[in-house]
Amino acid sequence: MLDVVVLFFLLGLLAGLARSELKLPTALYDSLSLVLLLAIGLKGGEGLARQSLLPLLPQLAAVIALGIVLTVIAFFVLRRRFALPDAASMAAHYGSVSVATFAVGVNWLNTRGIDFEPQLPIFLAVMEVPPIIVGIVLARGLKSGIDWKKLGHEAFFGKGVVLLLGGMAIGWLAGPDGLAPVKPLFYDLFKGALAIFLLEMGLIVARQAGVLRRQGAFLIVFGIAMPLFSSLLGGACGVLLGLSAGGTMLLTALAASASYIAVPATMRLAVPAANPALSLAAVLGVTFPFNILAGIPFYYWLAERFAGVTP
Repeated sequence: MLDVVVLFFLLGLLAGLARSELKLPTALYDSLSLVLLLAIGLKGGEGLARQSLLPLLPQLAAVIALGIVLTVIAFFVLRRRFALPDAASMAAHYGSVSVATFAVGVNWLNTRGIDFEPQLPIFLAVMEVPPIIVGIVLARGLKSGIDWKKLGHEAFFGKGVVLLLGGMAIGWLAGPDGLAPVKPLFYDLFKGALAIFLLEMGLIVARQAGVLRRQGAFLIVFGIAMPLFSSLLGGACGVLLGLSAGGTMLLTALAASASYIAVPATMRLAVPAANPALSLAAVLGVTFPFNILAGIPFYYWLAERFAGVTP
């Protein structure tokens, strides 16, 4: 049976396809994303307060490398079909990660009482930016007059990264006792906030239907095949890092996800020749709903298979 938060996503999708008048206020959508990002960060920081941070450095290097490899692979596949700017921009989207997909994965595990390592939110944060840089280099090269200072500020100090890392810092400094007063908002209401957030995501996905119809089958095939391929590399990376089945599933889901917030905003500045509609149609019209509806359970099944392998 589908999780209740997925049913909210389907409601938004069907309402959007039916051209319903249903529409969430922009301020509410922004507020919900803020709550979800902080909740994920706080929970990760609370777990990190119980362990040393130094052993995590090799793991962070490994997941950064994973994101870079996925970006390069996606670029060479897409370059056969699209012009250089579009191929590089789309590749950056698929090398980077989706906070919403991660949140659905966390909810899926929590609902079933499956534990995962507290450093996974850090993986989410550090995997977001490197593919953006690689995508820009693939599109424009190293000597192209890019304002790297402005782009670096956009990438490293964007809302998602600041809230995730800030939430983790607060959770780490406050610890379980210090977080107790805010847990009713950020922990107890997490699933409700995610449900309404996914309702809006369903409406957003419905808007990509027109672009998908115009672009044909390639975006649909790529939007499903790329996350399936990426999930294999993510699962293998989880094994090498010695993660549990729950942790491996979340890393697999991150590898299989694609960014629709940080990357589009940065690519508009760095690669203006790229058509953002192509990337968003593939990411929001195909990959995100695929991951939400079918990917998450499959990634856990895959993680269980990987978790049985000795690194």
